[in-house]
Amino acid sequence: MTVRTRFAPSPTGYLHVGGARTALFNWLFARKHGGTFVLRVEDTDEARNTDEAKQAIFDGMDWLGLDWDEGPGKGGQHGPYFQSERKSIYDAWFQKLVEADRVYEDGGAWRFRFERKPITMTDLVCGEVTIDYRDESNTPDMVVKRSDGSYVFHFVNVVDDLEMEITHVIRGEDHLMNTPKHLQLIEAFGGKAPQYAHIPLILNQDGSKMSKRDAGAAVGDYPRQGFLPDAVVNFLALVGWNSKTDEEIFTPQELVQRFSLEGVNRAPARFDIEKCAWVNLQHIAKLDTATFAAAARPFVEKAGLPVPENFEAIAGSVKEKVRLLQEVPSAVDFLILDEFSYDEEAVAKVRANAQLPTILIMLGATFSVLSDWSADAAKQALGEVAKEAGAKAGQLMFPLRVALSGRPHGPDLGDILNLLGRERCVARLNRFTNLLTS
Repeated sequence: MTVRTRFAPSPTGYLHVGGARTALFNWLFARKHGGTFVLRVEDTDEARNTDEAKQAIFDGMDWLGLDWDEGPGKGGQHGPYFQSERKSIYDAWFQKLVEADRVYEDGGAWRFRFERKPITMTDLVCGEVTIDYRDESNTPDMVVKRSDGSYVFHFVNVVDDLEMEITHVIRGEDHLMNTPKHLQLIEAFGGKAPQYAHIPLILNQDGSKMSKRDAGAAVGDYPRQGFLPDAVVNFLALVGWNSKTDEEIFTPQELVQRFSLEGVNRAPARFDIEKCAWVNLQHIAKLDTATFAAAARPFVEKAGLPVPENFEAIAGSVKEKVRLLQEVPSAVDFLILDEFSYDEEAVAKVRANAQLPTILIMLGATFSVLSDWSADAAKQALGEVAKEAGAKAGQLMFPLRVALSGRPHGPDLGDILNLLGRERCVARLNRFTNLLTS
């Protein structure tokens, strides 16, 4: 059997992380089994569907790298892949129910006549679920065709899955109770039911249901904030699935190898944007410097900073310090611009040692006459100045960092010395000692 999975979003808004995770699990399962991943668009709600929402779905999936094998822009043997273009197909399948006497008219609408028996399904995640259709008060016959001639979700969903020969339906747990209805329809059509796997819902950290307004809900926000697509894919895979190991950082290719429905958790998943940022940090650290600099450059330009010739080296100095690409401009601005503000607490900490202004003046004078400038030469000179002043070299590292950057933390001090060069280091030492003695 060739595995065929599908993602069937409704284009009524942006691509939500819940939808993206559903798409990811279907993509991973299809890729794992050498199968086909289908994208179809459930756009029958004309009042709420928009072209912008459709494009947001396509853009979001493209950015995440969730390429589909059949669907919009790709074609395939089971199209069209927009439900709005499939009415003639639905009409033909509805006629089958009419001929089988499984539908009847009720106030202009058409209802599907359930068989009054228990329906048991075996879900690949949730296990065995039974709905007893013998009690009509709990399970009234469902409308499949509205009085205006349009078809309801349950009907078109089943028809499309049968028409497109879907073998595995991986979707949110909120659809679990719909599945026995779908199985009744499939049985009425004489079709073969796909296997179902209902994945846990995504909740906020406090256990509330994740809404469209919550942080991290919109996939379109992630590129703007400087997340890497592979990192977001990695994080979303961890929301409701685990590899049964202590490992958490995976490339998409590694996820394809590791993924299984057996690893999907039964309990609701908690969404943690801080964890997502941590995963992003791990992926950034694995980039080579050139790739990282190229990814960071648009964020630096957007911040209005000039991009110097040595930008790759500048970016490389903070590659393992930033969680998001949007943090790069504020992390490197002092390496690009000579005018910057000082962290008041850091300055106060330096001022607390009355000896330091004098030692820093000595250090600036020593730096100014170094013939061969390098971080190693500068650190050696720092050691000599400290010894002459009766201090330890380690005591001068923090004051020197504040003098050169204005802040208590940042890139390695050696990187700062190399990137700024002798003249800029001396000028900054002079500026800082003037501040301390004024």
